[in-house]
Amino acid sequence: MLAQQYAAIKRDLDDKGIVFSFSGYLSEGILYSLGEALREKLTLEDADGPTVRRVFSVFVEQMQNIIRYSAEKVRGRPGGTVELSAGMVTIGMEGGKVFIVCGNTVRNDDVARLRDRLDHLKSLDRDGIKTYYREQLREEPDSGSRGATLGLIEIARRASEPIDYDFDPMDTDRSFFCLKVRV
Repeated sequence: MLAQQYAAIKRDLDDKGIVFSFSGYLSEGILYSLGEALREKLTLEDADGPTVRRVFSVFVEQMQNIIRYSAEKVRGRPGGTVELSAGMVTIGMEGGKVFIVCGNTVRNDDVARLRDRLDHLKSLDRDGIKTYYREQLREEPDSGSRGATLGLIEIARRASEPIDYDFDPMDTDRSFFCLKVRV
C-alpha cells in the first residue's frame, strides 16, 4: 500500500510535467542546495545558458519570498536564532516552456496588498515592467518590506508570459498563496 500511494504521487507529478519538487521547511542553506541541484538538472538537459539563468533567477526569488514571508514558520534556540519557513516549489515543462510554481501560507491581512501588486504587474507589458522596475529602484521600500516588491518585479521581468497566481483561504487568519511563472 505504501509503495502504491507514493507511486501514484510520482505518476501524478510526471503527468503534470514536473521534474523537480520540494515541499517542507526552507532556509537559505536549503535554498542554496536546491538551487545547485536545479542548475545541474537544467545543464544535464542541455538548456541554453539564458534559459538556465532566467529559471534560476525566478527560482531564487520565489524561494526567498517563501523564506521571508511564509506565515508558517518554526523558530528554534533562545532568541530565535534559527528560523525555517514552510513552502513548496515545483518545476516542470509545459508547452515547451519551463514553469516554476511556488506556494506558501500567507496572512489574510497581506492578501489584498499582494493581489494589488500582482494585478499591477500582470497589467504591464515588457516595457512597462522595465519602467516600473526603474521607478521602484528609486522609491523607499514599504515599511516592513524585505524586498518583495522588487522581487516580484524581477520575477515578472524574467517571465516569458504574464505570471499566474491564486489564493486559497484556509481559515480566518491565513490563505495558501500560489505563484506560477513560465520562462
